[in-house]
Amino acid sequence: MAHPSQLGFQDAASPVMEELLHFHDHALMIVFLISTFVLYIIVAMVTTKLTNKFILDSQEIEIIWTLLPAIILVLIALPSLRILYLMDEINDPHLTIKAMGHQWYWSYEYTDYEDLAFDSYMIPTQDLAPGQFRLLEADHRMVVPAESPIRVLISAEDVLHSWAVPSLGVKMDAVPGRLNQTAFIASRPGIFYGQCSEICGANHSFMPIVVEAVPLEHFENWSSLMLEDA
Repeated sequence: MAHPSQLGFQDAASPVMEELLHFHDHALMIVFLISTFVLYIIVAMVTTKLTNKFILDSQEIEIIWTLLPAIILVLIALPSLRILYLMDEINDPHLTIKAMGHQWYWSYEYTDYEDLAFDSYMIPTQDLAPGQFRLLEADHRMVVPAESPIRVLISAEDVLHSWAVPSLGVKMDAVPGRLNQTAFIASRPGIFYGQCSEICGANHSFMPIVVEAVPLEHFENWSSLMLEDA
């Protein structure tokens, strides 16, 4: 969960998000070292009193400043491509959920069950219970079993939306007439918040996403209750 004055990412709640955090630190360190080196060169060139008017070319310098950026790009690209393939890989999901974006709410359908579907609206500020978060709480949460691969099929009924949960490392566009898919594994039980991340109209800010990861036993009890109420 994000908190005021937070500078970094939210705590990772899925293996993919952990990989993304490691890659962020890796890339940030490379950027920091390059920036420091360039700043040192600039300061050295401005402050030095030494000059040499007879250096017109240098094969050694040309080779260095061609090879060095190429090596740095490879060091960034290889882990980036690895994570890209990890994010696209969906192997034998235990549960498939279809998320549909509407103006301005989400609806969820558990496709492995015959009749398990519901709409998820934001809870108005005046109806919030103590301890709940303004603009982030929904009347129906998307409940999933923890430590299980979950596939989410994402689409929209009217305009572009985007289904995003930062702590799970998930963000996928919801496009009318098109079915996108993504997957995640919640590493631990908990409640994870997200919001629509594509401007979709006047109430774009009022489309929260709440994913609740629970132990498998609790998920089975919840699904049984939902089916009884349907």
